[in-house]
Amino acid sequence: MLELLGSGLLSLCLEMAGVNLKPLATLNTLAWQNNPSLVILPDPNPTGALKTQEYLQHLVTSKLIDQNFIPYQGIWLQSGPMLMANHQGNVPLPAASLTKVATSLAALKTWGPSYQFDTLISTNGSISNGVVYGDLIITANGDPMFVSEEAIAVGNTLNKMGIKEVKGNLVITGLFAMNFQRHPLLAGQLFKQILNRQTWNRSITFQYSSLPKGTGKPQIIINGNIKVEYQPKTGQTILVRHRSLPLQQIIKEMNVYSNNDIAEMLAESLGGTEVVRSVAAKTANVSPSEILLINGSGLGKENKISPRAVAAMFIALQREANFNNLTLADLFPTSGFDNRGTIHSRKMPTATVMKTGTLNEVSALAGVVPTRDRGLVWFTIINRGSNISAFRNEQDKFLQTLEKTLQVSQDIPASLTPHVGKNYVPQLGAANRNEIIYGG
Repeated sequence: MLELLGSGLLSLCLEMAGVNLKPLATLNTLAWQNNPSLVILPDPNPTGALKTQEYLQHLVTSKLIDQNFIPYQGIWLQSGPMLMANHQGNVPLPAASLTKVATSLAALKTWGPSYQFDTLISTNGSISNGVVYGDLIITANGDPMFVSEEAIAVGNTLNKMGIKEVKGNLVITGLFAMNFQRHPLLAGQLFKQILNRQTWNRSITFQYSSLPKGTGKPQIIINGNIKVEYQPKTGQTILVRHRSLPLQQIIKEMNVYSNNDIAEMLAESLGGTEVVRSVAAKTANVSPSEILLINGSGLGKENKISPRAVAAMFIALQREANFNNLTLADLFPTSGFDNRGTIHSRKMPTATVMKTGTLNEVSALAGVVPTRDRGLVWFTIINRGSNISAFRNEQDKFLQTLEKTLQVSQDIPASLTPHVGKNYVPQLGAANRNEIIYGG
């Protein structure tokens, strides 16, 4: 385990604050270059440590926590190879939706940002005069963002092929979810409803309104029932191949809204939480003992990650993003660029790339903030206590104070700037992600 190396001034400041920080074993520069998540030097500027201790003591004086609850808070501040502050930084703590940082890293490392999930629409029958004499079969590959707009586009593609009626059943195979409903029968019922505009409800009509003007409303009647088959059968004819949004956009939407269903589906497609844990730990160069997961979303206090590991995963994500000509801001919400989801109403310094996490009695925030004097400062804050709203306010104030003390960055770093500009929303229901296979 890495621990904090105490210079005289730093140790004195921390001792006066009454918080126990441990020494850090010094590593060589080559170790940092080969393993950039490792911290090898203490920061000679005690600002980070001092502000951290002021923050912890303020939590006590403002009665958000009592003195005995300080050990249950976790903080890690790091700038390059310099450790600025460490309070319980190596201890796995309930991480809430900071778990999605691990899921993001494992998915990006495994598949790459351009990966798309295929959903095949097939039949086991024949087609004549717009009628499918057989079943309509969905073979899904885990697309976590197959929503109404996507289903409308699939329906319009089938209509374009002349298909208007299915005599048989709608059969679901594979990992299929519809509007984040992961139960296959219920997801199938939603899909069947969307294919027939005569059965639309107010919710579907509202989602349709977000599509470009002139978008068609599909009209396909399925006469049979919804059935689930866990193994696809042979003898099927593929009609349409639907491709999901690129993985990079899926990851960004998951993190903007902290969507648990997207995270759970990504983890399942990766092979489960042990795979997520292993890939994330290896890529971030941290011990798997600092990443303890029961799912990919963070639901449940059994998901525990050390503050240090969260920062290391963010550093690894930046490295993976750069390798793929992306930035962290292409994967996570960024203040000053995104004004939706969990970042809405937060008051963090401009260009802070972050991930929030919330459970009953857990409030977490992690990411990176640009400063003039220390460059990129990677941070993790995990608070334990009942007043979630107050914790959020204090986290924002802490980052504001830190940035003010270290001076505001003169320019927004390119590494923290999204390529798509402000408040970008991916285009759901794009027709060009549906490929007609039948007859081709």
